[in-house]
Amino acid sequence: MPNKVKVAILGATGAVGQRFVQLLEGHPWFEVTALTGSDRTVGGTYGDGVRWVLPGSVPEYVRDLPVLPTAPGFDAQLAFSALPTDVAKEAEPALAAAGVAICSNASSHRMWPDVPLLIPEVNPDHTGLIAAQRRSRGWTGFIVTNPNCTSTGVTIALRALHNAFGVEKGVLVSMQAVSGAGYPGVASLDTLDNVVPYIGGEEEKFAAEPCKMLGTLNGDSTAVDFLPAVFSTHTNRVPVLDGHLVVVSLGLTRAASPEAAAAALTAFEAPAVVQGLPSTPARVIEVRTEPDRPQPRRDRDTGKGMTTVVGRIRPDPLFTLRMAILSHNTIRGAAGGAILNGELLVRQGFLG
Repeated sequence: MPNKVKVAILGATGAVGQRFVQLLEGHPWFEVTALTGSDRTVGGTYGDGVRWVLPGSVPEYVRDLPVLPTAPGFDAQLAFSALPTDVAKEAEPALAAAGVAICSNASSHRMWPDVPLLIPEVNPDHTGLIAAQRRSRGWTGFIVTNPNCTSTGVTIALRALHNAFGVEKGVLVSMQAVSGAGYPGVASLDTLDNVVPYIGGEEEKFAAEPCKMLGTLNGDSTAVDFLPAVFSTHTNRVPVLDGHLVVVSLGLTRAASPEAAAAALTAFEAPAVVQGLPSTPARVIEVRTEPDRPQPRRDRDTGKGMTTVVGRIRPDPLFTLRMAILSHNTIRGAAGGAILNGELLVRQGFLG
């Protein structure tokens, strides 16, 4: 690109905000020109205000940038949002009305009919909602969201299987890393030597979001007709730092052997419009054949954390197939996924 797109990171001092800072360092298309934070950090520098929780030190390129309020007026065309849901609910529409394009990691607007819930390898055409969103709301900017971190890897695998065999129903059981709760997250006395079989609001998102992403735009591109699949979901917090592992049993429209499913997953490629983007992984899905893989500690960084890893594909006595699906929750399922959304928007002509 001849000129980089100026971008802001909203909620830059939090755990996901730090992932954005880390992943955007040296990005070939984006230049970070603004950081926003809480009242506690506004007015100081990022280096002074952030409690860095990722490996290494605060990147030099942001250390001396001022932390700004999350409000219109900063110098950026695109904003990557790591805002808490309650803050994003009001702040993101205000920024979109002021002309900012927003790629949000927050859940506040994911299920709005005219907001794309986007995974570029799954449903890049859903950005067709942007025109209707702008028209109906009078915005010059817009909001695009990425899904819940648990939905992401599962939906990528479901896309490959739905394309090949059709997906009708499933039981989805998550084992979610503690980093999914942000920082400071879950108390150690709740997670060490324990599994917590409840994460507030997660099961509902996990059941609904894949159906929106696997759905189709309606005739006038004003909403999405959801995939008429039904998922029974169970979400659990486990003592793992990063990487959400989901075990699934799926009912497919057409018969599929484990070998045929593995072939469909392995052969799955990103649509042409997504291929070659800076954050698109070389392999969207990697299939492991070992009996004990994927594992979070061993497989979460596959494809720099952007590849979905699938294993243990076998027949299911109640449905069609069962398998295990792993994705990196703060990279593929959060900051990295939102950055890939931004790259797609550039390629489709919405930015820059």
